[in-house]
Amino acid sequence: MGASCSLSKDKKRNASKMNEFKNLISEKNIGKSIESLYILKYIFSFLSENQKLKIIIYNKNLQKKLDINIRNYKRYSWIYKKDKKNGKGKEYHNGFLIFEGEYLNGERNGKGKEYNDNLLGGLKFKGEYLNGKRNGKGKEYNYDGKLIFEGEYVNGERNGKGKEYDFLSGKLLFEGEYLNGKRWNGKEKEYDCNDKLEFEGEYLNGKIWNGRRYDFEGKMSFEIKEGNGKGKEYNKYGKLEFKGEYLNGERNGKGTEYGELGFEGEYLNGKRNGKGKEYHNGKLIFEGEYLDGKRNGKGTEYYDYVRKLKFEGEYLNGQRNGKGKEYYYDGELAFEGEYLNGKKNGKGKEYYNNGKLLFEGEYLNGKRWNGKGYNIIGEIDFEIKRGNGNEKGKEYNKYGELGFEGEYLNGERNGKGKEYDYFNNFIFEGEYLNGERNGKGKEYYYNDNFLFEGEYLNGKRNGKGKEYHNGKLIFEGEYLDGERDGKGKEYHDNGKLIFEGEYFDGKRNGKGKEYDFYSGKLKFEGEFINGIRNGKGKEYYFDKIIFEGEYVNGKRSECQIF
Repeated sequence: MGASCSLSKDKKRNASKMNEFKNLISEKNIGKSIESLYILKYIFSFLSENQKLKIIIYNKNLQKKLDINIRNYKRYSWIYKKDKKNGKGKEYHNGFLIFEGEYLNGERNGKGKEYNDNLLGGLKFKGEYLNGKRNGKGKEYNYDGKLIFEGEYVNGERNGKGKEYDFLSGKLLFEGEYLNGKRWNGKEKEYDCNDKLEFEGEYLNGKIWNGRRYDFEGKMSFEIKEGNGKGKEYNKYGKLEFKGEYLNGERNGKGTEYGELGFEGEYLNGKRNGKGKEYHNGKLIFEGEYLDGKRNGKGTEYYDYVRKLKFEGEYLNGQRNGKGKEYYYDGELAFEGEYLNGKKNGKGKEYYNNGKLLFEGEYLNGKRWNGKGYNIIGEIDFEIKRGNGNEKGKEYNKYGELGFEGEYLNGERNGKGKEYDYFNNFIFEGEYLNGERNGKGKEYYYNDNFLFEGEYLNGKRNGKGKEYHNGKLIFEGEYLDGERDGKGKEYHDNGKLIFEGEYFDGKRNGKGKEYDFYSGKLKFEGEFINGIRNGKGKEYYFDKIIFEGEYVNGKRSECQIF
């Protein structure tokens, strides 16, 4: 079967290198043919853990070159359990040295050094260890080798005396005592990106006690004396987090929090206490009363991004508790009744978005328990007793649009139903169990456009199913947890089969066949990993094999050409 083929110079060179590589890493030759430790480590970075171990076992020469013995290699390879080790040793990750030092009972104990897990391999930490964690004196370094901390550690965290230096400039930032990784007592200085002094002061028991902050012109912007006065707090990136009043080093009085979730109001002993307002990206989402940092008392919620009333009522320990009212996006009343621990509990009424009564009765743990439901013209539509009943109902989203209509049992979706999106487009019809899609169903987009039909379990595609695009079948096969998983087939828009094989986590994984979308003829059969040709395979051209060999990341690695 000797059809001739021409290879480019690059392909010939790659094929030649691959053969050299195979000979190089053979069990007999490796360690003898290469004298460079760097090249050995480079080659090892491409091998699997099993290949590495196999080569090491049969090559004593290689063990010496890489300074690895079988016991150490088993200990630090992901596929083996820890072997207890005592004395000096080294750890590697992906071929890079990450630790060297002393061990006791398989744990880091004594003096040691940590290194960055990359090609730079710079020193990251050197100091003392106990039971596998940093304990005692030590020093930390940045990626450029500059000292960023020196001091004492307990259980892997900074504890005791220490000094902290700027990550880039190396200037002293803090000198004093640490507790559980936090600055506790001592003096501090902070600098901006232009190396100008931003803050200097003192900590006492983990709180700023005395200090001054300066603006970009070098003028003092606030001052704290013995924990009292007005001040500002910044995060580690230099962004403002809080501005307000302090007493004894804690937030007390009026203040403002900044960020995606903002707040302005009153504080006591470092926590929100009194009246306050919450914001999301600058838009008001809540205003009301607080106690010990949580919503307590009367309060009002608003829809995000627009100041429209969402809820008003009573709170306890941060949750809705007591009487309250919910509103649709257009301002119409959606519910009024009683709450417990954030859920509807007790007596209540639900309304259609046109103001007419939808349900009246009792709730338990957020579900309808006893009561009667009414249709849009006021007639009794269903009745529930102790959570049971052949109930049909409707749900509306926060914009007041229909979100679901169907059957309920025990206050949850059970039976047949339909779902709609925020724009009132029909998106699903099928079966439900315990509030989730379970059984057979169909998905749609923009009302009549068919997207999927098949089986569901616990709200996700599970079992057999079919996918469509513009009304045409593009896939049929098996699903698991919402992803293509198992055997399946893909189709072109013209209806021709273009792939059949195995899937895992939504991608082609395992054996499969590809077909030409025009002629329908087989063009490839072989193995796939993460949707790409990997492993053994064959390519065809009009039913004749034109290539047979190995693939790596979709490319030919070594081959026989026909």
